[in-house]
Amino acid sequence: MRLYTKSGDKGKTSVIGGRVEKDAIRVEAYGTIDEVNSFVGKAISELDKTIFNDIITDLEKIQHELFDCGSELSNISAKREHKLTEEPITYLEEKIDELIDEAPELERFILPGGSDASASIHIARTVTRRAERLIVSLMKAEEEISPIPLKYVNRLSDYFFAAARVINARLNVPDVEYERSAKVFRGSNKKK
Repeated sequence: MRLYTKSGDKGKTSVIGGRVEKDAIRVEAYGTIDEVNSFVGKAISELDKTIFNDIITDLEKIQHELFDCGSELSNISAKREHKLTEEPITYLEEKIDELIDEAPELERFILPGGSDASASIHIARTVTRRAERLIVSLMKAEEEISPIPLKYVNRLSDYFFAAARVINARLNVPDVEYERSAKVFRGSNKKK
């Protein structure tokens, strides 16, 4: 198998159901999802399995879901298969709640960073937010886009924020509060 095909040398790329310009919003959206997936892989490589097995399991699951999401976004055929369902969204919500319960109290904005893995997860979070904006643009430009990818990436960025904080906490690396932040998170982030 040859890796190169030369079919994209004139500025078009293949998607499910045809070809589109390489700078199309659709390509930007699923390409950004691929970028998120790469940062997730980087974070996995930085995590110690003995401390973070639960988070590594989640991140590997998320990598597969990101492929599903990219597949949906790259589909322009009349027959659209929806690989991404509500189930991963519900799962992420449950995991976010668990991670928030484990993380230290939060009152102010924090700076992205801390440990290497936490920093990688923060990068994945911000790239996920960019993907979210591109999916919104795609939904405005296209008439038939499933709402599931948008909901998924919205929850995913929250998961990444919570996971990054827990990674730092388990490594005893404190989050650094933004020094000019007001108290923006009122009350406890712990469930009563």
